[in-house]
Amino acid sequence: MTQDKDAPLREDIRLLGRLLGDTVRDQQGEAAFELIEHIRRNSVRFRRDDDVAARRELEDVLDALSRDQTNQVVRAFSYFSHLANIAEDQHHIRRTRAHLIAGSPPREGSLAHALEEAFDKGGLAAAELVDFFDGALVSPVLTAHPTEVQRKSILNCENVVARLLDERDRMQLTPEERETNLEALRRAVLTLWQTRMLRPSRLSVIDEINNGLSYFRTTFLRELPRLYASLEDRLAAADTAHAAPELAAFLQVGSWIGGDRDGNPYVRAEVLERALTMQSTVALDHYLEELHSLGSQLSIASSLVSASDALLALAERSPDVSPHRSDEPYRRAISGIYARLAATHAKLVGSVPMRHAMAEAQPYPDAGALAEDLDVVHRSLLANGSAALARGRLRHLRRAVRVFGFHLAPLDLRQNADVHERVVAELFELARPGTDYRGQDEDGRCALLLEELATARPLASPHVRYSEETEAELAIFRTARQAHLRYGSAAIRQCIISKTDDVSDLLELAVLLKEAGLLRPLDNALDVDIVPLFETIDDLANAAAVMDRLFSLPLYRELLAARGDTQEVMLGYSDSNKDGGFLTSGWALYKAEGELVNTFARHRVRLRLFHGRGGSVGRGGGPSFQAILAQPEGAVQGQIRLTEQGEVIGAKYGNPEVGRRNLEVLVAATLETSLRPTGAEPTPQAFLDTMQALSDAAFTAYRALVYETPGFEQYFWESTVISEIAGLNIGSRPASRKKGTRIEDLRAIPWVFSWSQCRLMFPGWFGFGSAVQAFLARHGDGGLALLQRMNREWSFFATLLSNMDMVLAKSDLAIASRYAALVKDVVLRDEIFGRIRAEHQATVESLLAITAQQELLDGNPLLKRSIRNRFPYLDPLNHVQVELLRRHRESDGSDQRIRNGIHISINGIAAGLRNSG
Repeated sequence: MTQDKDAPLREDIRLLGRLLGDTVRDQQGEAAFELIEHIRRNSVRFRRDDDVAARRELEDVLDALSRDQTNQVVRAFSYFSHLANIAEDQHHIRRTRAHLIAGSPPREGSLAHALEEAFDKGGLAAAELVDFFDGALVSPVLTAHPTEVQRKSILNCENVVARLLDERDRMQLTPEERETNLEALRRAVLTLWQTRMLRPSRLSVIDEINNGLSYFRTTFLRELPRLYASLEDRLAAADTAHAAPELAAFLQVGSWIGGDRDGNPYVRAEVLERALTMQSTVALDHYLEELHSLGSQLSIASSLVSASDALLALAERSPDVSPHRSDEPYRRAISGIYARLAATHAKLVGSVPMRHAMAEAQPYPDAGALAEDLDVVHRSLLANGSAALARGRLRHLRRAVRVFGFHLAPLDLRQNADVHERVVAELFELARPGTDYRGQDEDGRCALLLEELATARPLASPHVRYSEETEAELAIFRTARQAHLRYGSAAIRQCIISKTDDVSDLLELAVLLKEAGLLRPLDNALDVDIVPLFETIDDLANAAAVMDRLFSLPLYRELLAARGDTQEVMLGYSDSNKDGGFLTSGWALYKAEGELVNTFARHRVRLRLFHGRGGSVGRGGGPSFQAILAQPEGAVQGQIRLTEQGEVIGAKYGNPEVGRRNLEVLVAATLETSLRPTGAEPTPQAFLDTMQALSDAAFTAYRALVYETPGFEQYFWESTVISEIAGLNIGSRPASRKKGTRIEDLRAIPWVFSWSQCRLMFPGWFGFGSAVQAFLARHGDGGLALLQRMNREWSFFATLLSNMDMVLAKSDLAIASRYAALVKDVVLRDEIFGRIRAEHQATVESLLAITAQQELLDGNPLLKRSIRNRFPYLDPLNHVQVELLRRHRESDGSDQRIRNGIHISINGIAAGLRNSG
């Protein structure tokens, strides 16, 4: 009999659903429970049996709910979405462990599989892989954005549920223990129900920083060292002739939270300084806690085991003079390290740790000095037959210090090129009246900027009063300089320029860095990377030309030499999608990468790409492993950075074990992609020509609807939750860059999020059907055969279709039609929704024909199962949300219960879709 591998998942979902139902009955009464159960049964009946009568009854019941009933229903189904996510994550962990226990062959995306590829197919030795990691960089970067819907308090409750489910799965519990576990689960679900899902006030940047730091506490500080240790052990096992390697700190988690000023007026110098302090506090607190535990473990007596001279010297310098530990040099040494680190804590963050040191000591000058003291302990243990002790807590602490330093995470700075331009123009005008910087053409601007960069003289004067904007920008860079002096240069490594479109944008930032001492012309020193961000379709097309002109400047090449002749370039997935649609955005990004690879090779500069991906497919989301492997040859040269945004951060890194798996996937993909044999067969020209033809047609269809159809802006604002999102307390950043409702000014994130909420997933597919139809009209059956071959043989095209397959499966035209009914202009509604419906049908038909599937997601049964399980619980939320939007918009908007219901429904739908932001 074949084992049903998904039975434990269904059992967990049923258990959590039953506990939630019991909680609703106890807290809200039998009537509320029966109402919710009635809705659930009808929704399941409709989804599974396509029962039209069930749908009609469902809609009648939902539309007739009172305000209080509506909120109860919304809360119940939202929390079920959250609980189902927990059960799914635990099932992924369960299946991964089952494969490992069974000794199954390594699975794609795992480190074991990537190393197997490198050893067996690549013919590489362990020493060669160590060299590879010496020059590698893999960095997921956490960002806050205006659709983050999770509260940290909710995440804390969910972590408790996850831990208890994991306990039931891994441990053989006695009946009493199992009942105790069940009672704890019941309490956790009750706490979740009684925890406010919404924030009473708008999230501040400091709140966002705190939310981001919670993932370091629960996941990164503990799981990164374990991942490094696993990789080092695998390399050691592959080459027993050499000692176990200690890899360079190539895997690091970065952050934008507190440094990203683009469109966020609340990120100022004082916020940046606070972010750095908060980050440092988390790192130092972790080290102190680990040192305390380590001291209790290393109770090694010198009368039984010898110690190195360096360790004995470290112990002698310790303030620990207790006679009870006089013969325990390791403990005394660790007490001394603790005392110095406690003093460092006071110096850097202005407070003493909760657990005081035994005596005062000198603070560490930098994290390297702390690492060296820990190395003394490590080397002494190795030299005296205690390697097993060195491989425990000490190993993980040493790794954490090398990865996280005193700064915890490199914090990127980002600002719009227009702001830099205005600031530099003001500095020039007040220093040299009549310069008219903004009136100059590109050549004139570059000449002025290069002249300024050639001198060490500052442009700004402390005796001149500048505009508020200029003062604020200068203060940011001065704070960054102080951060380097305080925490080390790793604290801030990148300055990113949004909306880069020419060389002067990069040179403007260089001038501002010079003002703060982060660029020193006399020393040819540049302390941070100057990173252009190319976002629109046109900017992506011009990216390689801009970099070519930049590298032709001798002054910039000298500065780049100070950064190891490595240049980072960021590519924007979100804005290019909003600008040109899904297909054209993906193709523009792919072409830009290939052109950048060639340009950088010609100038002998190492390229590091920073992918500004979001969670949703419309913003470059989708499985990270496939996305990295689908990069053009040479685009991943051992180094890659990519953004992790919004609710995707919680989904990927909220559970430590799931977080470890996601980090492993990034490393595995980077390794496999970088070590692919070069000079492989080039992509057939027919594929490239076809892709360009598809892109052109899709671009025309997308722009015709979004930017050229009168009234489309009105349709969007009335048929989606964008107005309500703009008023939510879910992020510190405004939804639009400017006041108003223009699509051009709307940030790409709420644009995509709004389409996800109404279940159209519009940015993830629109235009593809029209493009394929036009192509087949010209090429017939031969055209379809070519498209099918592209799907089989070209990973870029296959990944694009796979991502589209996912979003189409999550879309629902029947539900979307209810949102369209919110548009007051009937003629406008029918015209635009009719075009969207026709395009959706054409896209689904085209996708199925190319992939040879009978239904969407036939090739991804795991995701198909997930959607089948969760959509009966998601559909009622959409139906209720539409009714709440109608009531809200027909009233004066003052009813707080309606507003709360809308906000909770947004949370629940986002949780149910999992990658909507």
